Amino acid sequence: MGKAFFVDLTRCTACRGCQIACKQWHKLPAEETVNWGSHQNPRDLSFISYRLVRFTEVVKDGKLDWLFFPEQCRHCFEPPCMYQAMIDDERAILRDETTGAVIFTRHTKNVDAAGVRAACPYDIPRVDEVSGVMSKCDMCLDRVHNGMKPACVTSCPTGTMNFGDEEEMRELAEARLAEVQGRYPDAVLGDPDDVRVIYLFQQDPMAYFDKAVAELGPSLMNRKQMFARLMGRKART
Repeated sequence: MGKAFFVDLTRCTACRGCQIACKQWHKLPAEETVNWGSHQNPRDLSFISYRLVRFTEVVKDGKLDWLFFPEQCRHCFEPPCMYQAMIDDERAILRDETTGAVIFTRHTKNVDAAGVRAACPYDIPRVDEVSGVMSKCDMCLDRVHNGMKPACVTSCPTGTMNFGDEEEMRELAEARLAEVQGRYPDAVLGDPDDVRVIYLFQQDPMAYFDKAVAELGPSLMNRKQMFARLMGRKART
């Protein structure tokens, strides 16, 4: 079954502990940031920022609300990025058999980076303009294989970030959704049947970010279409 995250956005305070822990564990350099009118910094994901807590102000029923969205790769069950990369180099993006984690390798330098990024309905992958290598969240695979939880999960003080066996996380997500719907009637789980990172949104996911869930992303081929195209190309070679 593999591993999964459950991210309960009703409990996120935007402390950004997960964002810092990710940087620290992966030994990623800092980014120069500027005041651009939001507490969200850096402004977007990058080759050296695998996680980003997005800040959004919304007004609902005449009340101001802040929505916090700690974004990361969703580790899709059927990853479009991997199928796209396989067209150029089958070593570029792999899936870990034990956890199901989708892992980018150094061979991503051999693929069409723009195509791989466009294939992702969540717009996650980023490329190093110098080396051509691509990066994203790797589920802290080294930690998980050694019996530890991902760094982002261990740093979370509020219970927003949860990690464990896929079935356990799915049950936790469903139970928590039922618990919060009294207070948040619009609460939903984001793409729970397609990904290993299940978000609980207290409002419409579009209010958090326009690519928070796959259905709200850019108009792309779906996973079955991507896989069919790949298999067709491989059959002709």
